[in-house]
Amino acid sequence: MSETSQKRALVVGMGVSGLATAARLREAGWTPVVVERASGRRTGGYFVLLFGAGRAAARRLGILDAIHNRTTTTPTLDFDRNGRARNTAPLSDLPGAPWMMLRGDAEQAAYSALPDDVELRFSTVPTAIEQDEEGVTVTLLDTETDTSVTERFDLVVGADGLRSTVRALVFGPHSKYLRRLNYMIAAFEFPGAPSGLAPRQGATLFEPHRSMWVFPFADHDPTILLTYRTDDVDAEFIQPPADRIRAAFGPRPLGSILGEAVDALESTDTMLFDSAEQVRMDAWHRGRVVLVGDAAWCVTLYAGMGVSTGFIGAELLGVMLERHPGDITAAFSAWEGALRPYIVHLQGKAIDQRRIFVMDNRFQILLRRTVPLLTRTALGRRIADRVIDAEDIVKYKNADIIGEILRELPPVDRQERTPLV
Repeated sequence: MSETSQKRALVVGMGVSGLATAARLREAGWTPVVVERASGRRTGGYFVLLFGAGRAAARRLGILDAIHNRTTTTPTLDFDRNGRARNTAPLSDLPGAPWMMLRGDAEQAAYSALPDDVELRFSTVPTAIEQDEEGVTVTLLDTETDTSVTERFDLVVGADGLRSTVRALVFGPHSKYLRRLNYMIAAFEFPGAPSGLAPRQGATLFEPHRSMWVFPFADHDPTILLTYRTDDVDAEFIQPPADRIRAAFGPRPLGSILGEAVDALESTDTMLFDSAEQVRMDAWHRGRVVLVGDAAWCVTLYAGMGVSTGFIGAELLGVMLERHPGDITAAFSAWEGALRPYIVHLQGKAIDQRRIFVMDNRFQILLRRTVPLLTRTALGRRIADRVIDAEDIVKYKNADIIGEILRELPPVDRQERTPLV
C-alpha cells in the first residue's frame, strides 16, 4: 500500500471532472469524499462530443466501455426560415468521428468507476477553506439542514465548474479569471422531433451572429443549442431566457422549427442558459488545493473538449500523485506543467472554432455550406480540411495526450507507484 493510502481528499463537484478525479484518486490509494451542491445526481443534460483524446483518457480510467455512444447516421439538414433545406455535414463527420452523447452519459460512466465505499454528500458546499503545511481545514455547509461541519483533509480538488466556489474561496473572485466571449448559449432537451425532421435527424440554422443546432441521437430525444452574439452579457439575464432569445433572433418571424424550439425552451426545467466564457488562470493549484476541469480552464462549449479535458485532467492528476508520493507540490507542478500547453492551445483555438457553431457573416455561412460539396474531390477535400482545421483536430483532439506526456517521462511501476530508475 502506498503512502497515500490513509490520506483524505475532498472533491467538490459531482460532474464529469469531479467523479473521474475521485475515482482516479481512489485507485491511487487516496480516500476521497465527494460533495455536490445539488440534492441528487443529474441525468441527461445537453449535447457533448467525445473526441479521440477523451476516449483515450477514458480507456486509461477504465470507463470507456461504460460510455454510451449515441451517434446517428441519419442525414443532417441545413435549413433557413423560408423553408429551404439541404444536406449538410454533421459534427460526427469531423476527423476521428467524435462520439455524440449527453453530458449525463459521461457523468454516469465516471460514476460507474467509483467504488461503493466512496462517500458522497449531496446538498453540501464549502464555505471556508484554510490550509497549512500539514493539510486543509474545510467548513462544509449542508444546505438542506443549514448545519455546518469542519473537517480536515490532505488535499482539496475544486471540480465545481465555471463559477467554482473552491476557486473563489482560495484564488479570488470570478472577475479575475472569467473571460467573456460575448456570446450566449441556451441548451436543452427537446421532446420528440421538431416538425419537418425525421426521428434521429439533426438540423442547423445559420444566420450572422446567431444559430440553432438540433443535435440528434440514435436512441434519445434530441437536444437543441441556440447561440447568439451580445454586446451586453449582463443585460441578457434581466429578462426570461425565452424573451431574450426571441429578441436576439428577431424581428423576423421565427418559422416552424426555430419557433418550436423556443416554445419548448419556455416549458423545460433542464435548460442551460449562460454566457460563453473561458477561465484563464496563471496557476491551477495553490498549496494543497487544485482545480480540475471547467473550474480551472473552461475551454467553452465551442471547443467540444470539456468532457475530454475533464477525463484527461483526472487521469493525469492520478498519475502524477503516484509518481510523487508524499510530495503534493511536486505532483501538482508536474501535472500542470505537462497539461497546461495543451489546454492553452485548446483555449486559443476555441476562439476561432466558435465559427463552427455560430458565424460572423454570410460569407462564412456560404463557405460552411460548401464543405459537403468540396469533399467529393481530392483538391476539395484539402480545402475543406483547411476550413474545419482538420490537422489541428487530429493533433490536439484525437491524440492520446496522456500517452504522449508519459513517453517523455521515466517509466513507472504501477504496482509500486514509483518511478523506475
